[in-house]
Amino acid sequence: MSLDSSLPTILKIYLLSFLISAFQSLDNGLVRKECAPLLSISMWHNLSSEEARIAKFEEHPQLKKPWRAAGKKFDVADAGSKDRQRFDRLWLCSMIQDFMRRLYEPVGIASDNLLYCERFIELLTDIESQLPTRRYANTLLQDLNVLPAIRLSSLFSEEQNGLLRDLFSLLRHYMYFSVDDYTGIPFSQLESYDNHCKILARLQRTAFKHFESKLTILALSNFASISDRSDLEGHLAVLTHEELVRLCSILGYRTAYPKGSGLIVNREFLLEIILSTHERRNTYQDVARELSICPTESTLFEPALLRNETYDGSGPLAIPKLNLQYLTVGDFLWRSFILHRCEAFFEIRKNMEDAIKRLQPRAQRPDKGINFEGFSRMAIPIPKPAILDVAMPKVGEDHPAFVRAEITLDVSSLNDGIRSEWDALRPDDTVFLLSVQAPDDSTRRPDAVLRDSTAREVGLRHLRVADVVQVLDEKGRSLRDAGSNQNEDGYVPRPRLRRLLVNLDPKAYKSDRENATKGKPDIYESINVLVRRRGRENNFKAVLTTIQTLTMSEVPIPAWLEEVFLGYGDPTSANYANLANRIKSIDFRDTFLDWHHLVQSLPGKTVEPDEKASSSFGPPYILESVPIDAQKDDARQSKKRRRGEPEPGSRPEAPSHESVKASTYKPLNNGPYPTDAPRTNRVRFTPTQAEAIISGTQPGLTVIVGPPGTGKTDVATQIINNLYHNFPEQRTLLIARSNQALNQLFQKIMVLDIDERHLLRLGHGEEDLVADSDYSKHGRVESFLENRTRYLVEVDRLAANFGAPGAHGSSCETADYFNAVYVKPAWSRFESFMEGAEAASDVIDAFPFHAYFSNAPQPLFPPDAPLDVVKEIATGCFRHIVRIFTELEDIRPFEILRSPREKANYLLVKEARIVAMTSTHAAMRRQEIVGLGFHYENVVMEEAAQITEIENFIPLAMQRPKAGELPLQRVVLCGDHLQNSPIVQNVAFGQYANLEQSLFLRLVRLGVPTVNLDQQGRARPSLAELYRWRYERLGDLPAVQSEAEFQVANAGFRHEYQFIDVPDYKDVGESEPTPHFFQNLGEAEYAVAIFQYMRLLGYPASKISILATYAGQRSLIRDVLNHRCAKNRLFGLPKTVTTVDQYQGEQNDYIILSLTRSSRVGYLRDIRRLTVALSRARLGLYVLGRRDVFESCYELKPAIDRLLKHPDRLLLTHGEMYPATRTLEQDAESFEMEGVEHIGKYVYQMTQAKIAAVKGAATNGDAEPTPAAPPAEEGDEGAMPEG
Repeated sequence: MSLDSSLPTILKIYLLSFLISAFQSLDNGLVRKECAPLLSISMWHNLSSEEARIAKFEEHPQLKKPWRAAGKKFDVADAGSKDRQRFDRLWLCSMIQDFMRRLYEPVGIASDNLLYCERFIELLTDIESQLPTRRYANTLLQDLNVLPAIRLSSLFSEEQNGLLRDLFSLLRHYMYFSVDDYTGIPFSQLESYDNHCKILARLQRTAFKHFESKLTILALSNFASISDRSDLEGHLAVLTHEELVRLCSILGYRTAYPKGSGLIVNREFLLEIILSTHERRNTYQDVARELSICPTESTLFEPALLRNETYDGSGPLAIPKLNLQYLTVGDFLWRSFILHRCEAFFEIRKNMEDAIKRLQPRAQRPDKGINFEGFSRMAIPIPKPAILDVAMPKVGEDHPAFVRAEITLDVSSLNDGIRSEWDALRPDDTVFLLSVQAPDDSTRRPDAVLRDSTAREVGLRHLRVADVVQVLDEKGRSLRDAGSNQNEDGYVPRPRLRRLLVNLDPKAYKSDRENATKGKPDIYESINVLVRRRGRENNFKAVLTTIQTLTMSEVPIPAWLEEVFLGYGDPTSANYANLANRIKSIDFRDTFLDWHHLVQSLPGKTVEPDEKASSSFGPPYILESVPIDAQKDDARQSKKRRRGEPEPGSRPEAPSHESVKASTYKPLNNGPYPTDAPRTNRVRFTPTQAEAIISGTQPGLTVIVGPPGTGKTDVATQIINNLYHNFPEQRTLLIARSNQALNQLFQKIMVLDIDERHLLRLGHGEEDLVADSDYSKHGRVESFLENRTRYLVEVDRLAANFGAPGAHGSSCETADYFNAVYVKPAWSRFESFMEGAEAASDVIDAFPFHAYFSNAPQPLFPPDAPLDVVKEIATGCFRHIVRIFTELEDIRPFEILRSPREKANYLLVKEARIVAMTSTHAAMRRQEIVGLGFHYENVVMEEAAQITEIENFIPLAMQRPKAGELPLQRVVLCGDHLQNSPIVQNVAFGQYANLEQSLFLRLVRLGVPTVNLDQQGRARPSLAELYRWRYERLGDLPAVQSEAEFQVANAGFRHEYQFIDVPDYKDVGESEPTPHFFQNLGEAEYAVAIFQYMRLLGYPASKISILATYAGQRSLIRDVLNHRCAKNRLFGLPKTVTTVDQYQGEQNDYIILSLTRSSRVGYLRDIRRLTVALSRARLGLYVLGRRDVFESCYELKPAIDRLLKHPDRLLLTHGEMYPATRTLEQDAESFEMEGVEHIGKYVYQMTQAKIAAVKGAATNGDAEPTPAAPPAEEGDEGAMPEG
């Protein structure tokens, strides 16, 4: 395309889009093979001179080898190959020259010219943003002076071409990024400054040597002076055009271009070359530092942000992309910060616009202010805030330390529910102060004034951010004082006012005061609305602060993980099989249930019993790898492979005939009480699950791909259990996207053999954890103190055993003294006696703790027990006692520490060994946790494919380095990239910038070894067929093929799953009351009718869930349920009514799914979302949708075709009650539901029959259930059953 000038511009734009997609898809082997030669070192034939090339080789001698190799390859090639290699050399240079020609064409000649130039800059930016593509291309782009050419072009100077200028800034950022192009080593801020100083020093030496008479002042100036563009331009003003040409030539800059480029090398261009090369440029840390995380009306309505909202894929955007590879860790953090800031501001702007729209501001008569005629749950009109205190700046800062203000809220007109939401504001919650006026409906103006006009259109004049300090009642008392407003008779009067103490944004306040002193209006005088946001979506400030802090700091990443994370080198290098610190022998305890299970779980490996064992034996198993030396050599050679096999998603094969030596040991007797017995695993893991557990227990990176129902959570909990027992000095950080998933994982951990004092659950989701104990920080502290009381009682019992006088159980300190004076000496004497004892009875008689263990199951020592058994029992009893004093020693600091905060922090840093939190909590609290000195060695991440990449990264960097290196040893990622991705509200950020990309998905694309779980135990095999095609190998566990519940049919239904075509109901299909709030009344009525039908047949409501694909449909279904079922004891409510996205990770026996859309597929076109929807049911799935819409969707066709194997009208059977006795293979007479009205009539008749039967049973004392009634005849009167 670079050589064919006859192609129309629009076709060239399409070809550019293809190239952009190709360079974004280097994970594909074929694409990578074709793209690699296009950006090889052979393009350096286009450098301005041989001297420029030699200078590069002198600076980087390692480049001579690939240059010579490229020359030899060309020399030995045939004619056809030489033509291809010539094209590879010339294509980019010729395209850049064509691009320059277009830049300098007169404005308006070609309507597509601007779009072509924007797309071409996007291509150059993508090339520069990945190390393999920028390695040689960056040198060529700098040699061709691309940036000065763009900056001086006519297109760049046009006012309406703001996108082109923003794309130029992004390209400049990457061309001068602080990284060595050839080694990939990042430059620190000091190294970047030193490199820039070398360039300035070279300019000064050249000026002094060749232009001493004119540039003496430049040569003697300091670096700060000549780094300034205006100062340097002043120094160079004395040079003539010929002298500027000579200066550029000496410095090695290109001064001549082909005529076809359209570029005129005049004085202005030469000056721009020198200025752009030598001016001081901000590093990415400087850029991140200067960006505010607190929005204002100007940042919310920036043209660049507003431009992203109209993204339709036809053109580029000036935002960084999350690529397959990153230049450095800092580059990844910078991109993430920019994108997450844009996403947060987009969501805030939408919330503010919605609140203002609902308030309906209307202008009163002149000078009478604004009247709000509407109402918003999230906003309330207020008088202007009162500034209470402006603190002096901190050392080194120029803005106030804090600005305290008071806001008065009139809550008298709010109902109790909404008022309680305002009262629930917590310290550090973010609220928004708005200055609102009546909307201006004037015509919007483009780009340059887009920000102001858009803000004016919604009625927003000013916006400032504030953090809540305290919520007070009208008397100035904190709302935390329960019952403070009660009268003597207990009556609580209706509150009228609330006083909100807040801290304003100090930087914005300083700027506002400076503007006010210049005569501009005081913003705070016009503030008249307070807006709040819901909790989870309002974490933006803490999260952005964490990302900004990480971006500005030089965060180290473990050396064993760095290359894989950045996307370079061998993708298998972080796998435990290729790490030097691979552990040779590991105790897998109860992972394997028996010898047969052990052998079955290690296919392709020879399991040999230890020499001490004569044959097979039971658990626990210690496995020791015994690889053959030749196999080690093979494995070592395989590491040389790069950019070829394995394809993404594969994993390194284990060496053939690898031997594993298995040994065992006798578990210790920990005491005579039932609670002393260890809790053991009961799950019979499959071979792939066992492989995942083995990999996760070893050091390194483990990526576990778990299709629906394959036991990802069981695998993760067993990995944690193994780490807990094998490495008692290590800590594990447990991360999940949602509180629900984290609680599910935590509940499974609690039933393992893990001491609960080592478990800690951080975050607000802990209250939803179903457990007898409180695992939050303060709950754990209370648990420690409760255990202290219980153990001190045991110490008093031990003192009674010895008859020791004194208050030995009064504190942990006295208990420790008692242990040293009484318990340890008594055991030492008894232990010495046991060594020489010959009779079991002598040992029993000498046992010093008979009285203490009198409450243990008796007899303590079985009669006729041999001597070794008696010794073991006695030793186990002492271990029980030792554990009491060990735990008291751990509790002792809680006696000394006084404040609850100190106790909670000590618990986190010293006691907890398994710490669980959501990814959001980790992002919010990173600074606090790092500041406490928390350290950990292992990270286990559940739902990793649903977490954005920066939220994947933050848990890896929640500790300070030790000796310059993070002590992280293991990273275990569990997820499924074929199900839902992270949720991103803005389409541009999700699709164009790849913000919805997770680290899990990127690692899979890079070819990092994965363990693919391949047997599901959730659903009937027939239901699993609906999504089995999405996975390469997905079989069924024996349980789903043999257990009775999977063999029995669903009572009252002919089929276990159906796609039910729902036509328009009352001539209406889908509706959209508000933007993106889709509803479908016909499907909602149908879903509720099916639920009612199931309840009438006896299905438990707890086994039924109703899912919708849109939040609007979820709300509608809930409304219908509340109207028809909530107050009727025959029906009740299903276990869950929610959206598909919210239900990922959950399951239920029976799922009723509403697809909602009837005009087009919508966002359900993403097959990952449908995979989630179809995989939630265990026994029955009934999908409601519009057949012609979804059947015609190419992306969904495989799944819809499988659903449509059964008729698209609901088939019911007569005479069955739950649970059914009919098997799936047995046929049954069925009848068809014609539509919504038909099933409504049918359920109504059943309901009336059921009510009559219940009344008759009450009269006759008979409670026989009533079977399903026959279907209604066409002429019968009926209606939807009312609640």
